[in-house]
Amino acid sequence: MTKKVNVGGVLIGGGESVKIQSMCTTRTGDVEKTAAQISALEKAGCEIIRVSILGEADARALKEIKNSIKIPLVADIHFSADLAVLAIENGADKVRVNPGNIGGESNIKRVADCIKAHKIPVRVGANTGSVEKIYLEKYGKNEFSLVESALSSAQLLEKYGVNDIVISVKASSVPLTVKAYKLLASRTDYPLHIGVTEAGTEEMAVVKSSAALGALLLDGIGDTLRVSITDDPVKEIIAAKRLLRAVGLDKNFVNVISCPTCGRCLWDSMSLAKKVTALTESANKPLKVAVMGCVVNGPGEAKDCDIGIAGAEDYCVIFKNGEIMRKIPVQDAETELLKEISKLLNDR
Repeated sequence: MTKKVNVGGVLIGGGESVKIQSMCTTRTGDVEKTAAQISALEKAGCEIIRVSILGEADARALKEIKNSIKIPLVADIHFSADLAVLAIENGADKVRVNPGNIGGESNIKRVADCIKAHKIPVRVGANTGSVEKIYLEKYGKNEFSLVESALSSAQLLEKYGVNDIVISVKASSVPLTVKAYKLLASRTDYPLHIGVTEAGTEEMAVVKSSAALGALLLDGIGDTLRVSITDDPVKEIIAAKRLLRAVGLDKNFVNVISCPTCGRCLWDSMSLAKKVTALTESANKPLKVAVMGCVVNGPGEAKDCDIGIAGAEDYCVIFKNGEIMRKIPVQDAETELLKEISKLLNDR
């Protein structure tokens, strides 16, 4: 089990639930736009948010942004110890730094001392574009160079008494991401932030992240995660929530199962499945709903569902726990199923 770290009141590691993160696409110094984007991400289910610190205006804006949000705020800083210190002093709940690029031992110590004084955690790590040269030369571009580079960053901070550390090792390759995190998990008990870097636009990013992060989560690896998507970051939260549900780490939702349909399906079950999914997406109650194409196997295949429907050409059957309740005209399918779902949601 990993160590437990407190990020602005949100606990990660040590058996806590896996937390969903994202990163703002706004310029941090634009307080109004940044706060508005964070509010949208909060509403979607983001639990920790990271922002870029490119200059003093960004670092100073953190104090005002924090007054408008509820979730922990992480400052992402590279190449400047001054900005790291300024961000911490302006209220960052956590910082993301690379000790190797902030200017030597004296600056590492200065940032470490500031981190300790404000009692906040720090994330360090490596991705395939930032592996230390010494490890690339020794191992090549693989999981060993990624892990050694990330651990060396942690050791630089440990040297100056920082122990609330989160580590990441990201690659754009799914196999390399999985191998690197598995190796890292065997080498450290620090909490791990998992993700696929440079995953691409929505469709492929979701596939790559689901493949890599799903494999890791099913092995018990990962304390925070980000599904990186080149798009509106709210889409990252939606994908992350679905991923946690798919691997069984979030059970507080309406699980809609539906068959892919075949030649036996003589009614529009596909449209109803989509409507039920959309209408129950935000319901935070454990419920399993089935929308099945035909009555041949539908009730039996969905026997463990709380409520379900299966259809023929001119009628549908509503069933509970695999037992048929009643037969209804096919044109009443949507109305009747949603009525039953509403009853169950209200009862619970």
